[in-house]
Amino acid sequence: MTHQILQPDGWAKPIGYSNGILAKGTVLQVGGQVGWDETCTFQTDDFVRQVEQALRNVVAVLATGGAKPEHIVQITWYFTDRDAYRGSLREIGRVYRDVIGRHFPPMAAVQVVALMEDRAKVEIVALAVIPEAA
Repeated sequence: MTHQILQPDGWAKPIGYSNGILAKGTVLQVGGQVGWDETCTFQTDDFVRQVEQALRNVVAVLATGGAKPEHIVQITWYFTDRDAYRGSLREIGRVYRDVIGRHFPPMAAVQVVALMEDRAKVEIVALAVIPEAA
């Protein structure tokens, strides 16, 4: 096992994220990824498509460091429109599972006034822990 999900006794089980996670290994920090491609070009202004691309960018950085999506121990989502986020949760869940899989680490979601890239609708920061070799 690469990590242990932490669920306090008596707490309602969260859906789509965890309350905590315990991991041991090498830490890999993924800086904020927005919904543009590898050439820093936005291919769409659609909220869900930008989420999908930002998640793909997170996975690409993880792979470069020798990590996989299941090594993620924390995700923070920054978005400019809470209503777009809430209104797209079903679609976001689908693209999340397509890109990350069925791994749901602790997460935080924060609405911000703006992101540094004008066309960016979402920015995702992730922290991963690569397990120590057995």
